[in-house]
Amino acid sequence: MARDEHNKAAEHHENAAKSHRAAAEHHGKGDHGKGMEHSTKAQQHSQNARQSSDEAHKKSQQQK
Repeated sequence: MARDEHNKAAEHHENAAKSHRAAAEHHGKGDHGKGMEHSTKAQQHSQNARQSSDEAHKKSQQQK
């Protein structure tokens, strides 16, 4: 279902945003190691979000 794919993409986007905020917080405190760790997670979530978004879009187009 396209709806499930959209929800999955939204989850990845939310997780990416959380990781980005955590990275910014750690970098702001000078804890660059932890900041990089969260930045890496954010990038992974962003990539997953993109893939899920593409899949959701494709499924939505098929249902028309």
